[in-house]
Amino acid sequence: MFRALHCPLEEDLSGFTRYLRSQGVVHRVTEEGNQQVVWTADEAGASIAQHLYVEGVPDSVEARPAAPTRRPSENAGWARMAKRIPLTLGVLLITGVVALLTGMGSQPESVVMFTFVPPENAQYMANEVDLGQWWRLITPIFLHFGLMHLAFNALWYWELGRRIELRSGSLWLLGLTLLFGLVSNSVQWLFTGHPFFGGLSGVLYGLLGYCWIYQMLAPNVHFDLPKGVVVLMLVWLVLCLSGLVTLLGFGAIANAAHVSGLLIGCAAGLVAGGAQRMGLSR
Repeated sequence: MFRALHCPLEEDLSGFTRYLRSQGVVHRVTEEGNQQVVWTADEAGASIAQHLYVEGVPDSVEARPAAPTRRPSENAGWARMAKRIPLTLGVLLITGVVALLTGMGSQPESVVMFTFVPPENAQYMANEVDLGQWWRLITPIFLHFGLMHLAFNALWYWELGRRIELRSGSLWLLGLTLLFGLVSNSVQWLFTGHPFFGGLSGVLYGLLGYCWIYQMLAPNVHFDLPKGVVVLMLVWLVLCLSGLVTLLGFGAIANAAHVSGLLIGCAAGLVAGGAQRMGLSR
């Protein structure tokens, strides 16, 4: 069972649970201390319950009698989840396709299709950004150099991206991904001048900073990250900055992209979370 959310003990969840049953979401409610805990059968059900709790039960269906309980298949649960996070899945799909096209970064002739600057000729890369090929400002986020690099970034984009998409929608996640990608790629290029960098890490640190600061200002069930996640990612950032990760054989680290991504993410979280807090306080 998945711990979907917790809420005050005195809160009436009868309408909430009736609607979950009508949607075929297998769940149960338990009491722990002074809180009610809603459990679901799978992760897809947990995401549906979290979104429903934030948005509220539709008035048009709240009064309807509960439909007969029907145990949905696991595939049906994932299908419902997929419909609600198309952007997260789309970014992961593009990342996987680019990994195949570039041989995980091992095929230079393919890698240069996605680098921040275009090739000047068969042997050299351009020294300046070509705004005529504006898509290159973003495409390095899809480049990955090795299976571990790809798996680590894909896992964290799934974890952070879907939370934001469920909470704020696909267009909002798209905007954040493009913003964080543009800033982290540009800073990495300006800081090092080296064209062969890539990965979702700059975007990931942006999403992390966004969720972190937003949750501090306007707590919600979607951005309630597991304990230790922020600490773990910040410790990893410090280790990368220290050079220890490179010495251990993990390759060159795009530290400028990581730091700039985190900073712009925190700034975005401050603005969005602050606006949400002021809206809730009125």
